[in-house]
Amino acid sequence: MGFEVLFKGKNAIRLIAGLGIAMRISIISVAISIFLGIILGMLMSMKKPIINAIARVYLEIVRIMPQLVLLFIVFFGISKMTGLNLSAEASSIIVFSFWGTAEMADLVRGCLLSIPAIQYESSKALGMSRLQTYVYVIIPQIVRRLIPLSINLITRMIKTTSLVMMIGIVEVLKVGQQIIEANRKASPKAAFGIFAVIFLLYFLACWPISCLSRYLEKKWES
Repeated sequence: MGFEVLFKGKNAIRLIAGLGIAMRISIISVAISIFLGIILGMLMSMKKPIINAIARVYLEIVRIMPQLVLLFIVFFGISKMTGLNLSAEASSIIVFSFWGTAEMADLVRGCLLSIPAIQYESSKALGMSRLQTYVYVIIPQIVRRLIPLSINLITRMIKTTSLVMMIGIVEVLKVGQQIIEANRKASPKAAFGIFAVIFLLYFLACWPISCLSRYLEKKWES
């Protein structure tokens, strides 16, 4: 079945290390996306024409442009044109944060618009400023509503990190391909075993996030 190649040398350790690289890129990108997405989503919910127009263009670019093309533009284009000499990992974080922020902002905007206007009016009647209203009344509610929606985005970002191999980052999928190539003659069926293990690693990385989401939903509902 091809699983025997995992026990040759440090192949298993290399795969786990590759997953660690993918997870590091994902975690940093998700953290940035959540922070910036909440801010942008709040701005979008204010219904300011200029902000909404800019945000609409931003969202359309992210939705239309494939992540792989964005990776190439940032790593091979912008970094070379500006002379910033961005590393492949930094370019990946920029692209995934750019994508994740747009998606998160749209989720936040939808959650904010779903909150009844009377809650804003009640907060104002109690003497709260707009900032206090968001911090103490609105944000706690949208966090609960965002959990199930954002989990899907987070798991998609983790899985999409496999694209970074195209700009030279040796993450788990790239390591898997290297192991398959190195054992092509000795273990012709290595591809099945390696990709099955990669599938398992991604499952183990994403499954706890889904479990945490279900736990939080049940806790808040009780």
